Amino acid sequence: MGTNWDTLRPILLDAVGQTLWMVAATMVVGGFLGLLLGIALYSTRPGGILANRPVHTVLNVAVNIVRPIPFIIFITAIGPVTIAVVGTQLGTGAATFALIAAATFGISRIVEQNLVTIDPGVIEAARAMGASPWRIITTLLVPEALGPLILGYTFVFVAVVDMSAVAGAIGGGGLGDFAIVYGYQRFNWGVTAVAVAIIIVLVQVAQFAGNRLARRVLRR
Repeated sequence: MGTNWDTLRPILLDAVGQTLWMVAATMVVGGFLGLLLGIALYSTRPGGILANRPVHTVLNVAVNIVRPIPFIIFITAIGPVTIAVVGTQLGTGAATFALIAAATFGISRIVEQNLVTIDPGVIEAARAMGASPWRIITTLLVPEALGPLILGYTFVFVAVVDMSAVAGAIGGGGLGDFAIVYGYQRFNWGVTAVAVAIIIVLVQVAQFAGNRLARRVLRR
């Protein structure tokens, strides 16, 4: 039996919109929170500009606990928190909350690893000139690591698209839900292929844009 695209097209467009919303919200909110957490991890490490061993240990342990958890397990494990914040464990809003939480911890480690590569001598020189920790962070650390950070965020974008599809498996909406409900469960491989193709295009566009932007920044 053929696929009735007149019926499925509006549903597909809604699914694309849901995926784009989940990914965009995650990259903006999770990206910002992950940047702050990553800077905190780097700054509070021993020898850092805000060295604080107890704080660094707590943050480091928290990131190490959350990061390895597979997203499909993570999204169910934080169900009570999601319900308390969003009011439900199902739907795009609930999935977005879980995506933001997972992305925050993942991005923080990428930020920390990129900041570690900055020459300590440059930071010491800034400190010797009397620059405050906040000034060092905003005018030295982030600008120096901007190119690699863009590449790191591009990698995270691809991962978030993947996680948004996983969220569809438990009622999170988006292209993952569309592919499962109207493709896999109905043995309609054409519908699944369309959903996969859209995801591939989305990822390729983001990867191209991220690589190009990073090259521009690194050339400065």
